[in-house]
Amino acid sequence: MKIHEYQAKELLRKYGVVTPRGIPSFSVDEAVKAAEQLGGKIWVVKAQIHAGGRGKGGGVKLARSLDEVRKLAGEILGMQLVTHQTGPEGQKVRRLLIEEGADIKKEYYVAALTDRATQKVAIMASSEGGMDIEEVAHNTPEKIIKVFVDPLVGLTDAQATELAKGIGVPEASIPQAIDAFKKLYTCYMETDASLAEINPLILEGNGNIKALDAKFNFDSNALFRHPEIVEFRDLDEEDADEIEASKFDLAYISLDGNIGCLVNGAGLAMATMDTIKLFGAEPANFLDVGGGATTEKVTEAFKIMLKNPKVKGILVNIFGGIMRCDTIATGVVAAAREVHLSVPLVVRMKGTNEDLGKKILAESGLPIIAADTMAEAATKIVAAVK
Repeated sequence: MKIHEYQAKELLRKYGVVTPRGIPSFSVDEAVKAAEQLGGKIWVVKAQIHAGGRGKGGGVKLARSLDEVRKLAGEILGMQLVTHQTGPEGQKVRRLLIEEGADIKKEYYVAALTDRATQKVAIMASSEGGMDIEEVAHNTPEKIIKVFVDPLVGLTDAQATELAKGIGVPEASIPQAIDAFKKLYTCYMETDASLAEINPLILEGNGNIKALDAKFNFDSNALFRHPEIVEFRDLDEEDADEIEASKFDLAYISLDGNIGCLVNGAGLAMATMDTIKLFGAEPANFLDVGGGATTEKVTEAFKIMLKNPKVKGILVNIFGGIMRCDTIATGVVAAAREVHLSVPLVVRMKGTNEDLGKKILAESGLPIIAADTMAEAATKIVAAVK
């Protein structure tokens, strides 16, 4: 789960990380009122969407008068903001953050994230913060410093000092940087985040360290522990089909291909998508019905897949372990009838009650194409679609 910048900063402030003052706004009038409330002579009008690269896309602008705040807020609110993370269709801006200006002397980058290779938390920092951090990571990786934190010990003063000195924080500001790094780590751990990023972390002219921007991703499996974070969820920023799928406990992600996939188990789902690509086609989705699929869940899965106009065929790939093949077969037949399936359907099933499942499919009277192996299933669905 992702949250907006203003929500991320609210979290950081709870943990003592210093951020500029800012007020979220949902209309032009609210934006002007927020600027008046903040006072000062310079404000930043920032689009709030779940994507990076907002500045490059025209979603972050500087205003030097209240009239300019009104003008920029009117331009940004409602715009279809296109960044390298939104895709060509962009994302509609429905929220703004109006923030006080900052005296930026230097921009840094810092993030806490899970490093699966070491099974520790990695804290990454760079002297090259700002809009081009991806290019820095790609072209000059030596400018990114990493320390690996043992979760039983936490981020030590020595590690935080190594980061601060490594990215060139001036001597007088190092204690503030250490404090910010340690609080970022604590926030990351206590909120069950999978990513907690400050980009940029700035050094102001007076030597103060501040989080000028922030981005958080959370482990959805841990959200039951954090109802206050769940309240931050913005459904407008999420795929409508993925939201619908979550209501039925289906793990669904939209993709760009034309072959719908219905599989039980995340690993098998990934292997199924790879096999489709291997045989020259592209999957239209990732869809894991899990180990407890019912006829209702399978029917909903079909409905969600077929909402996508790109889908020209469906491949069902089931391994019957906990999930019985006859249950899936019954669900597939019921779903195909209810949605009046008009695209080719290939079903491959192995495992518990496999023969009974195949019998249900064969006797359904529906034009279901059977397959025994993944290679055969992929070959048949790719041929049927072509």
